[in-house]
Amino acid sequence: MSALFGHKKGAFTGAVSDRPGLLKTADKGMVFLDEIGELGLDEQVMLLRAIEEKKFFSVGADKESESDFQLICGTNRDLQQRVKEGLFREDLLARINLWTFKLPGLSDRPEDIEPNIDYELDKYADKTGDVIRFNKEARTEFLNFATSSDAKWDANFRDLNSAITRLCTLAFGGRITIDILNEEIKRLKSLWDSEKFNSAQLLREQYGHLIDFTKLDLFERLQLESVLRVCNKSKSLSDAGRKLFAVSRLSKKSYNDSDRLKKFLAKYDLTWELIQAKNS
Repeated sequence: MSALFGHKKGAFTGAVSDRPGLLKTADKGMVFLDEIGELGLDEQVMLLRAIEEKKFFSVGADKESESDFQLICGTNRDLQQRVKEGLFREDLLARINLWTFKLPGLSDRPEDIEPNIDYELDKYADKTGDVIRFNKEARTEFLNFATSSDAKWDANFRDLNSAITRLCTLAFGGRITIDILNEEIKRLKSLWDSEKFNSAQLLREQYGHLIDFTKLDLFERLQLESVLRVCNKSKSLSDAGRKLFAVSRLSKKSYNDSDRLKKFLAKYDLTWELIQAKNS
């Protein structure tokens, strides 16, 4: 909140001087808010007012600040889904959703991989002073792998940056060889496979002594795993219920999210208190 809206000296411990904040600094200009999907609900309310009225309160201030700014937002979240889950304000989304551009992931842009390999090598050289290059065989093999369906690039350019950094670090005599490359390809495949199954595996380790997942049909197991993931990330039973029944609750006159969730968990001899104890 302080980073966005600024604060007054003494507003909290560590506030040793006034801070204008990003929105005030962007007056008559533009501000880019990356990962806006992670913004808290209180900050969302303040941002909505700042967008619509060009006014907001800095933390600890008793007088409003004004700023006429243009806003660009970035996110890797599905904000429509976040709205359904009660984690993002629908009115704020409507206000910022004037123009939307979806950037394809690295795996959908194979033509960008080769020039970015060279960019990452140059960046490594600038940072360390070591000029590292692939030998011909290794470069051909890496390009074939990087542009194939085996390369998931789940973290996009972060994965590519990490891969090049590891290859450069392990290169002897300034050359990345086929042996070094093959080890890195194995590591990347293992990383992407483990990320795919890690969530389910952790849940089974967490609740395996309470629930025998192997005796559940695939449909039932996937449903239970999804519910447990939401419960693990929720602050309360009602919070989890709102997220899980975000769509069906809209058609009901009265909400019984907590009761519905309690009954679902009871089918597996689980309670909210037990889940909280597992997460403590």
